[in-house]
Amino acid sequence: MKNLALHWKIIIGMVAGILFGALCVQFGWHQLAIDWIKPFGTIFINLLKLIALPLIVASLIKGVSDLQDISKLSKMGGRTIGIYLITTMIAISVGLLIVNIVKPGNTIDEATRVEMMEKFGGDAQGKITMAEKQKETGPLQPLIDLVPNNIFGAMSSNGKMLQVIFFVLFFGIGIILIPSEKAVPVKAFFDGLNEVILKMIDLIMLGAPYGVFALMASLVVELPNVQVFIALLWYAACVVTGLLLMTALFYPMLVKAFTGRGFKFFFNGISPAQLVAFSTSSSAATLPVTMERVEEHLGVDEEVASFVLPIGATINMDGTALYQGVAAVFIAQAFNLDLNLTAQLGIILTATLASIGTAAVPSAGMVMLVIILGQAGIPEAGLALIFAIDRPLDMLRTVTNITSDSTVAMLVAKSIDKLGEPHVKEWDDDYPKK
Repeated sequence: MKNLALHWKIIIGMVAGILFGALCVQFGWHQLAIDWIKPFGTIFINLLKLIALPLIVASLIKGVSDLQDISKLSKMGGRTIGIYLITTMIAISVGLLIVNIVKPGNTIDEATRVEMMEKFGGDAQGKITMAEKQKETGPLQPLIDLVPNNIFGAMSSNGKMLQVIFFVLFFGIGIILIPSEKAVPVKAFFDGLNEVILKMIDLIMLGAPYGVFALMASLVVELPNVQVFIALLWYAACVVTGLLLMTALFYPMLVKAFTGRGFKFFFNGISPAQLVAFSTSSSAATLPVTMERVEEHLGVDEEVASFVLPIGATINMDGTALYQGVAAVFIAQAFNLDLNLTAQLGIILTATLASIGTAAVPSAGMVMLVIILGQAGIPEAGLALIFAIDRPLDMLRTVTNITSDSTVAMLVAKSIDKLGEPHVKEWDDDYPKK
């Protein structure tokens, strides 16, 4: 057990939790599970919520400050970030389209919905009331709300994370603009803070198998309905479909349209990095392989690859953003909450900005999802519904993340005439030979 990979431990915890919950239902041990098991799941969720704000602050400041020279934003930097934001918003939109068509949360029957609303409806009602008040405000109120009048007040609630992100971006730009000798200690502090936060996530994830066990056991006891698990499979199908559409169709189509390089050429070049991403669930861990493949096999100039890819590993999380959009709507459907167009546009914006601050490490997307749920007025306790299958989905969305990074590197290189012939020629039939 000690030498098992974390995802296997989580899967074992999930299965053990389901079996234990079933035993509790069979023998009438409901109170045992609720009083002595469920609290550990609640503690695990609270730890994720605890780390959300410092994670986004440290990771995003590090990502912005790594640009070093503000003038780079006018050309290569501006194009890079612009394309990253566009592909992220497209990814979220694809996910929202699929989940709204399939409606996996609606497969949960009315009795189960009522049960869930009785247990978690109180937490949701406060957010719903706030949303209703928001509708009565002026058209520019969201813009006003984006700018905090007290950053410490904004940091006191995950529901105000957009204000925190605004401040952090502003702060990161300030670091770039001041003299480098003065910026060094500030940047070093946040680089160190980022490392500490990532280590804290590692420590939290050590308890993930036990947290999953507690969450799944209490879920089975409190919601002993097979409809929940059927809905979970439908939810996973929505996420996987969206990720496959982006990875296998959208990105290679962009490459073909803007660079003339074909599908076979693209996948021949990037597939080893995709496999590493799948096995590690980490864009950061995959970065050395991604850079080697993009430079040597896709023909991107080293100057472009060394700038675009590290920034992408920090701020470009298309697969994570897609999953977050699907998960937020699925949980809302499970709680029978109606998300109108305005609310879903808010999810697109929040998920896009949150993905910028998502660390390139396994399961960090789950932490950011807490922010999106709070911002959209969706009960954060619904996280328990999807956590059990997060790890395999995390592996797949990391593949999408690094495929997006590689695509953007090729597009930026082409736009500034830095896309040449690969050093290792793996030609395909539609590669533009000289």
